Amino acid sequence: AETSEFNLALMTEDVGIMKAGIEACGFKRPLMYAATEANADEYGALAKENNLPLAVKADSVEGLIPLVEKLTAAGLKDLVIDPGSREIKQAHQDQIALRRAALKDANRALGFPTITFPCEMASNLDMETLIAGTFVAKYGGIVVLSDFSGESLFPLLLERLNIYTDPQRPMTVTEGIYEINNPDENSPVMVTTNFALTYFIVSGEVEGSRVPSWLLIKDSEGLSVMTAWAAGKFAGDDVGMFVKKSGIADKVKNQELIIPGYAAAIAGDVEEELPGWKITVGPREAAHLSGFLKAK
Repeated sequence: AETSEFNLALMTEDVGIMKAGIEACGFKRPLMYAATEANADEYGALAKENNLPLAVKADSVEGLIPLVEKLTAAGLKDLVIDPGSREIKQAHQDQIALRRAALKDANRALGFPTITFPCEMASNLDMETLIAGTFVAKYGGIVVLSDFSGESLFPLLLERLNIYTDPQRPMTVTEGIYEINNPDENSPVMVTTNFALTYFIVSGEVEGSRVPSWLLIKDSEGLSVMTAWAAGKFAGDDVGMFVKKSGIADKVKNQELIIPGYAAAIAGDVEEELPGWKITVGPREAAHLSGFLKAK
């Protein structure tokens, strides 16, 4: 506990064991799990005395209400709630019911964050991860896992980061020069938009080709190639100016720029803006990039 950078949860319904746990690591301000109908008074007093967050567990959504009201009346505010369901369908329904009760019915007792336990609902890590993904979306405040292995944790974090984004702001990557497969001064130079999906698909195909390459990402306000071109965000003169300002000319001897196949119409304008550069129209589909690069 003294060396760990992570927060802790002490899990026992035995007051004596909980007191011993708090004595050992109370300085980390661990979550006490859990106050139940049988021990709510003792756990409430212990949490208040030590200024610790407290989980409240019942056998149903309705069963949480009197327990939470008793604890909040005692002055406790840092609560986490658990309706106790461990069957997938019922647990999913309970999470939805809790959020609806808090938001639509203004039930303050059910407005606290929830804690969920996929680790107690699955017999293997694959199923545990799938269940955890359900709670990330709807509506687990804390998702408890049995293991933090990469193949489980990474997709859950990716889901978390992609759900809680502004839908009116497209996912983007930073404008600039991206090195793929350790390029040198003779490596091909490509340009595309900063729509995140475009970047990840294109960079993935280029990386898979094993051809050292320079990938220029132009700010298109998060629009894909065709959309950006149609909206005037990926026009030939703009692309040419971006290439000049990017500094890529100082990194390569090979002055050939590969533009997306769907933006073939801008080739002439880019050539005018970049005298001395050869403008090559690349494939229309990213899946064909690997063969295209290997053939050059």
